[in-house]
Amino acid sequence: MSFSSCNFLFKFLVIGSAGTGKSCLLHQFIENKFKQDSNHTIGVEFGSRVVNVGGKTVKLQIWDTAGQERFRSVTRSYYRGAAGALLVYDITSRETYNALTNWLTDARTLASPNIVIILCGNKKDLDADREVTFLEASLVYSVSLLFMINTSALTGENVEEGFLKCARTILNKIDSGELDPERMGSGIQYGDASLRQLRQPRGTTTQNKQQCNC
Repeated sequence: MSFSSCNFLFKFLVIGSAGTGKSCLLHQFIENKFKQDSNHTIGVEFGSRVVNVGGKTVKLQIWDTAGQERFRSVTRSYYRGAAGALLVYDITSRETYNALTNWLTDARTLASPNIVIILCGNKKDLDADREVTFLEASLVYSVSLLFMINTSALTGENVEEGFLKCARTILNKIDSGELDPERMGSGIQYGDASLRQLRQPRGTTTQNKQQCNC
């Protein structure tokens, strides 16, 4: 399916330790199916999808970054100007949970200062092997003002909701004036020039309609 225009474009990241299922989450969101032959990402992978959020059409450009330490110097360059991120850990691996602080620091240091982050506990289908409870994660990371969700890339449970919740929060921040798409490095672009025009001071006009090709 092709799209000729959209209201906004958001730059997204999927970050977290290797083996947490980041690529599978992205594939499930883009293709609506589980990626059977998933290997560790080398560097970065990319995917995009246009979604309807709150009556607005938003194109999500999503960068899936490698979780292995040897690629960190490469993947950090992709953080710049990201508007939103899924920070992923494996609920059956305390090691990936313990590493969240480092990933969170990178995101807040290198991406947009107002980046919206969803904390994503993946592999919910393996709940019997869980090593990190949702309550534990919420007690630690609710202080950091992170939204939290448990997902399963295998079954698709809550995968779309994670991305949409992040996009919805960004839109709300735009509407409230907390985020300015015109600011350099915001990770947000206008697609529909009429939205840009609505935010301009009185007496100014936008003569050329710009569209983002979705």
